[in-house]
Amino acid sequence: MRLKIVFMGTPDFAVGALEALINAGHEIVAVVTQPDKAKGRSDKLVFSPVKECAVAHNIPVLQPVRIKRPEAVEELKQYPADVFVVAAFGQILSKEILDMPRLGCLNIHASLLPKYRGSSPIQWAVINGEEKTGVTIMQMNEGLDTGDILYTKEILLDKKETGESLFDRLAVLGAEAIVEALPLLAEGKLTPIPQKEEEATHTIMLNKTMGCMDFKKSAAELERLVRGLNSWPSAYTYFSGKQLKVWESDLASLEEFSEEEKSLIKEAMPGTIIKVEKNRFAVLCGEGVLWITSLQLEGKKRMATHDFLLGNVVERGMILG
Repeated sequence: MRLKIVFMGTPDFAVGALEALINAGHEIVAVVTQPDKAKGRSDKLVFSPVKECAVAHNIPVLQPVRIKRPEAVEELKQYPADVFVVAAFGQILSKEILDMPRLGCLNIHASLLPKYRGSSPIQWAVINGEEKTGVTIMQMNEGLDTGDILYTKEILLDKKETGESLFDRLAVLGAEAIVEALPLLAEGKLTPIPQKEEEATHTIMLNKTMGCMDFKKSAAELERLVRGLNSWPSAYTYFSGKQLKVWESDLASLEEFSEEEKSLIKEAMPGTIIKVEKNRFAVLCGEGVLWITSLQLEGKKRMATHDFLLGNVVERGMILG
């Protein structure tokens, strides 16, 4: 079944879904994305990833500063469609817009709703140690990720899952889900399921300060933080007064330490370096110890801890933070 679709999205996450809808034979009558942004010292305007995809396929592109404004709504009316598909667009739709297409507006949300409503659900799933997550195709209403659930797909998180790797996996899963869900919706084969408010959780937008590693927390918490914030905004601490990003880490077991080192673990303060090996060093946390295996010192490139140790003096007893 070929549907006329207005697609709304902005970042890389949405590109796979747009490409999948095109490849499935649907007619994308227009793409709505955020305005071009100035980048770099030259302030050159840069297209969003979704706009780049739309231009490559000769699809009309709309870029309203505020999609709720009357002039933006009127422009949108010039592109009648069966359904609007939204994926990380970045703006809230008004009821007038939600009511335009006969099949309504569908959102591809990167969590199993009602868990992780809001922004950054992918990273928070890693940070919070979820065993599984997925994507939800949701019938949009005027609330924030509160609409009825139409279709879901689940995946298990890998033990070393990062925010970046899960982002890529869920982008693919979201593309699969919307292509599978649309014909079912059009044929009346999907039953809307209201979300259970008592099970709802909400996320907050990520920012750089959230990456600061508090070594009073457990090693398990910090290991998840490192993975969840990889590749942005990244976890970090301080070494000799300079910011030190931590890209990869592992949980340590007590069997890896000598009796002398175990004594230090009992007595030292969190953030203390307990052991230095050729390819890694261990940092004491509020509970447990964390191996640092990949990092980046301020002003330098990302590197394996082995290479960092060749050019920097790191000794037992030193304190990070």
